[in-house]
Amino acid sequence: MQLPDAPAGVLNGRRVLITRSADRARPLASLLGSLGAEPLVLPLIDFERAADQPGLDDALDALAAGAFDWLVVSSITTVRMLVEKAAERGTTPAALVPAGTRVATIGPSSRQTLEAVGIPVALAPVDIQSAEGLVDLWTAAPESVLLPQADIAATALRDGLAAKGAAVTAVVAYHTVDFPARPELRLAAEPAPAVGGAVHEAPRELSPSQARRELDGGAIDAVVAASPSAARRIAATLLPLGSCRFIAIGRPTAAEAAALGIPVAATAKVPTPDGIVAALGSVFANEGTTR
Repeated sequence: MQLPDAPAGVLNGRRVLITRSADRARPLASLLGSLGAEPLVLPLIDFERAADQPGLDDALDALAAGAFDWLVVSSITTVRMLVEKAAERGTTPAALVPAGTRVATIGPSSRQTLEAVGIPVALAPVDIQSAEGLVDLWTAAPESVLLPQADIAATALRDGLAAKGAAVTAVVAYHTVDFPARPELRLAAEPAPAVGGAVHEAPRELSPSQARRELDGGAIDAVVAASPSAARRIAATLLPLGSCRFIAIGRPTAAEAAALGIPVAATAKVPTPDGIVAALGSVFANEGTTR
């Protein structure tokens, strides 16, 4: 496949470092490989189950009992939590969400993942696929909302929904930690089979010392950060980047990188493999040479 922003050959030979675990990086790595790039993986962050399991269970009990008008899912990792909690209860993720409760999310990847586990999505932004985009779409009304999020989640989504009249119950769904998570607490990597049944080969994984040598030798063309927490880990562990370009997924990630003093070469407009490839293409399209 070719995208308008990634003309034929522009990624050929480019070596792209994805700062996710191999299982989470597969769809992007597969697309990069099909376009002639060499995807590499360096996991920097991981996810553990919430420390306050009773509080999370109480919130999910209330959800299943119909106490909320809306469930707002702001990440695929939240879907993983729902899948695991459903399995603990001997049921399905869809059974945790009653028919009268609508579900909102922030972008196509989360929407596809929710629908893959049987949870229909009533509201998701198309143009601005972020918390800001969802708040812009939200209709002002005094409705009750359950918002399960990471422990380090920004308050923009909660505050934005509350400003439109929603009664928001925010609960910690999982903890973001440095990679690797403790095995006994790690959330499952795959919430459901890939959409459409696609199978992606695992990309090559680097150790931190290998990544450092590759960066020092100018052998990595771009690094992709999927979240502000990934940007913080890159700042803590990988600087200086040298000639390697920093590609942010989403404006919050770009803003965090800029605040940390990391030059942002491009920002993916949509948080999908196609959107990331388009951002990479915009960086390399005018260089005229490949590695």
